Amino acid sequence: MADADVNSSAEPVFDAELDLDTDLKIRKIIHIDMDAFYASVEQRDNPELKGQPVAVGGLPSQRGAVCAASYEARKYGIHSAMPSRSAIARCEHLIFVKPRFEAYRAVSQQIRMIFFDYTDLVEPLSLDEAYLDVTVDKRGIGSAVRIAEEIRDRIKTETHLTASAGVSINKFLAKIASDLNKPDGLSLIAPDQAEAFIEKLPIEEFYGVGPATATKMKALGIHSGADLKSWTQAELAKAFGKVGNYYYKVARAEDNRPVNPNRIRKSIGAERSFYQDLQQIDEMENALDKVAEEVYQRLMKNKRNGYTLTLKIKYDNYDTVTRSQTLETPIREKEEIFRLAKGLLYAHLEKARSVRLLGITVSNLVTPQPYSQLSLEL
Repeated sequence: MADADVNSSAEPVFDAELDLDTDLKIRKIIHIDMDAFYASVEQRDNPELKGQPVAVGGLPSQRGAVCAASYEARKYGIHSAMPSRSAIARCEHLIFVKPRFEAYRAVSQQIRMIFFDYTDLVEPLSLDEAYLDVTVDKRGIGSAVRIAEEIRDRIKTETHLTASAGVSINKFLAKIASDLNKPDGLSLIAPDQAEAFIEKLPIEEFYGVGPATATKMKALGIHSGADLKSWTQAELAKAFGKVGNYYYKVARAEDNRPVNPNRIRKSIGAERSFYQDLQQIDEMENALDKVAEEVYQRLMKNKRNGYTLTLKIKYDNYDTVTRSQTLETPIREKEEIFRLAKGLLYAHLEKARSVRLLGITVSNLVTPQPYSQLSLEL
């Protein structure tokens, strides 16, 4: 989980190996999750920060938000996405550090090269976590647990950072397992114990079940994996839509998604928070123009275009609205990004309110096609 932990009340299963020879259909999946990654890099690079409550993010005076929190800060209830003012209210001696994303990317790349020593089937989820399929590993080690242990040891030796790992037969279970023994831990959910483990798991600890969905599930009497398992696929689809099919399968410890080393991004975007709330429309236009430029540069860097543009507006009381527009042809130019975003702003802005954040996201991504000129035969 990117720069956040889940404290599980379930006991981690750690008394079995995944043995490919006993069942050729069983996959060996590892989920590696760096511990408080951004904050840990800052503590590593600045010894004065070691053992201190550290928040990576914008200063309270700049109305910023927490990107990541050290474990010392998390003891005070500080977590990512929390407004910096709220964080400092919980811990007066909290130390704020400005993010250094280039440093985090460099460490992430270093860690990723370690992964590739064991398998080419690596699916990064973010800078600080990834899935690895080691069903057939390059070094012929055979044991997914031993591979995970070796990777964690190398990360600690080569980067002086710690990582937690989860090992199981699919991505869903490996993801949950990596949260069971954080920080600096390793947990295994073995094949013959997977369903029993899931049945005892509190519903809010299911990967893919957010707070709002957990609240809805509890209102329907679904408090654990066993409760979820008692529902039919049709009942879950009716209550939760398409994602109900996913809930039906994971309640039975089933997840056939492959580890995809060529995972394609679904959206590209950028957003800006403001030191002072914006009240004038021309100020908002200027800010939106800068965000549009950033989105355009990111699209170019990733060699992508997209059909859908979404505008995000966060007001001074943190109320947030999003509005989208989908075109028949891909969005190609920065001017088009700005024009569409400005149109959505004019159409949906509540003019009597102040704005503290504006964001633009482009989705339904495609690979750019070169412009072609029709030739006419004369």
